[in-house]
Amino acid sequence: MAIEQHRDWLVSLRRDLHRRPEPAWREFYTTARIVEELRDLPVDEILIGREMLDSDQRLGVPDDAELDTWFEQAHEYDVDEEVLDQLRGGHTGAMAVLNRGDGPTIGLRVDIDGLPQEESSASDHHPASEGFRSTHDDHMHACGHDGHTAIGLGVIQAIADSDFQGTLKVFFQPAEEIVGGGKAVAEGGHLDDLDAFLAIHLGLDHPTGEIVAGVDGFLAVSHFDAEFTGEPGHAGGHPEQGRNAVQAMATAVQNLYAIPRHNDGATRVNAGKVGGGTASNIIPEAAFIEGEVRGETTELMEYTHEKAINVIESAAEMHECEVSITGGGEAPSARSDEAAVEQVAQAAERTAGVRSIVRRDDLGGSEDATYLMQRVQDHGGVAGFVGIGTDHPGGHHTSTFDVDEDSISIGVEVLTDAIQRLATETQAAD
Repeated sequence: MAIEQHRDWLVSLRRDLHRRPEPAWREFYTTARIVEELRDLPVDEILIGREMLDSDQRLGVPDDAELDTWFEQAHEYDVDEEVLDQLRGGHTGAMAVLNRGDGPTIGLRVDIDGLPQEESSASDHHPASEGFRSTHDDHMHACGHDGHTAIGLGVIQAIADSDFQGTLKVFFQPAEEIVGGGKAVAEGGHLDDLDAFLAIHLGLDHPTGEIVAGVDGFLAVSHFDAEFTGEPGHAGGHPEQGRNAVQAMATAVQNLYAIPRHNDGATRVNAGKVGGGTASNIIPEAAFIEGEVRGETTELMEYTHEKAINVIESAAEMHECEVSITGGGEAPSARSDEAAVEQVAQAAERTAGVRSIVRRDDLGGSEDATYLMQRVQDHGGVAGFVGIGTDHPGGHHTSTFDVDEDSISIGVEVLTDAIQRLATETQAAD
């Protein structure tokens, strides 16, 4: 398989996307650029935005002003204006369909969004020294999704060049970083006919040349925003006339961390962003919490979420404030099927550059590919999540994160072989 002949193209594309990271539901340039590349590949169908996802199921969509700012920025770049217009309002993402005769239908999901993280400009940071550091202030690809996108496109080209028989669907999913896009893609209706499905991630603290054939241990997660409303007052002259929203918020934060753990498994809670008040001499009338809960299973996440809502509402009532709680992104737990793990492991054994294979490993975090995995499994297909090792000098979600570009070719080759094996295995079973 002549994967290496495409290496320069994939690295160049990855670096272009790295320069222009876009956060969840604002991946306007990114999506348009993906579509541009897909049009140069022998795909049979390209679905964009609303065509590939259920827009009503998008989670954590920012307000119109935020969307408009990123949309106008994308207009400054040399991309297809008609494609951009299809993405207006945060309907981002794309899907490619490659038909190669009768046979099983296999799906691959890669995520495409960046993070609100300022990128390092240090001379020893590879993107900075090589001239492809992020040009978008306070945002970067700090989790490797630029590499994921390149891998997805590389797999399409490699499958097109192979003797694969069947249909390949590749989903370029938005909004993974806020676990906001997986549900919308899963509800889009394009996974229900899949016989097998794979999702991927670079790194995960595994080095270049190591493949995790089946990632498990996904923590179910649910984000929430709580807005506390009280009443202002003069802190010195008439403190009794105010209703302190910050006091309610602080009480809630303290008690969120006191939610009892559960005997059935691990739970997590975090008040990741808090704030409120306007001046030192004014009783604060507004405050907020942006937080999340997680659980080893979906049921444990729901247990923690229910407790968290009770804590927040009780804190508001204690301090005679009102509170409005809204949900953000969320995702269930999932587990890779052994049938998928086996085919990925066999593919990795045959791939040059793979030095070690970990059959299964726990993620220890959350991922909304679990929505897609469950959708496929619920319709009788098999699903797996693949870890593609990459040497990264900084941890995920840090300013110095980068990927070893050699891992892109390794990922393409492992996945291409695994997809062919899954198709053959599925056809034989039928």
